Amino acid sequence: MKSLCAAIGAAIVLATAAPGAEKATTLETVMERAADYVADFHRQLSSIVAEERYVQDWMRVLDRRRGTNQIAHRELVSDLLLVKPEGFRAWMEFRDVFEVDGLPVRERDERLVKMFLTPTVSTNEQIARILSESARFNIGDINRNVNTPIFPLLFLEHDNHYRFKFKQTADRKPTNSADAARDGAFRVSTEVWVVAYEEKASHTMIRTDGEKDLPSRGRFWIDPATGHVLMSELTAENRHIAATIDVSYQSEPLLGLLVPVEMRERYESKRSGTLVEGRATYGRFRQFQVKVDEKLGPIVKPK
Repeated sequence: MKSLCAAIGAAIVLATAAPGAEKATTLETVMERAADYVADFHRQLSSIVAEERYVQDWMRVLDRRRGTNQIAHRELVSDLLLVKPEGFRAWMEFRDVFEVDGLPVRERDERLVKMFLTPTVSTNEQIARILSESARFNIGDINRNVNTPIFPLLFLEHDNHYRFKFKQTADRKPTNSADAARDGAFRVSTEVWVVAYEEKASHTMIRTDGEKDLPSRGRFWIDPATGHVLMSELTAENRHIAATIDVSYQSEPLLGLLVPVEMRERYESKRSGTLVEGRATYGRFRQFQVKVDEKLGPIVKPK
């Protein structure tokens, strides 16, 4: 069984315009704005809990004529919370599943919120337990913990720019989201820049279950004037697995933020000939008061 696991600064050159001339927007400028935006985004979203409704289908690929045969279907309802544990540089998103296929798996008591508002000596153990329990609700023969909507934004952080090669591209169509484009979930204006990225540095941000590098590539749909990220695409592939995750962000009026509204994903196991497709939607965003510098215990990676 293969797995897809998160293994949790380029120099910016600004173009100089002639006196009286308007400074042209460069890729370096857009990436700097995007990094600033992501830093502020993480800070603001750290006080938000979202409800996720997540549907997964596991299928066996037959052939072109017969298509696929469903193996399993799963529907999850969860709370998502963004936190930065002590000792970790990166923000991490925690999925607390409270309903599986229509059946409750715990009392809906805002357990995550209580955990991080009032950390105890057992907080670290609780985090590890939630990570482990959340992962086991995924179906399919590819273990994964990168299937959270905020994860790709880590690539845009200032400190991670050196890992990637960025370039503007004219390819604007999301890989997994042809149907969603019709209802607007993955549709953006023509003024948005599409920036392709490819991970070049070793010790990649996604690793296999054998701790081997698995470089990421994909695209971001970015407002060049503000750095706002409206869509993201993440692709990771080797000879055993191929994965693509698309995320759409839209404005949440009550919060005054761009928040994830939909995630679409596809995982292909080349070895077993199986396929997992998922679609998650996000709503019921609610704000709670928590200090952004709250001290949490360090993460322990579940075994």
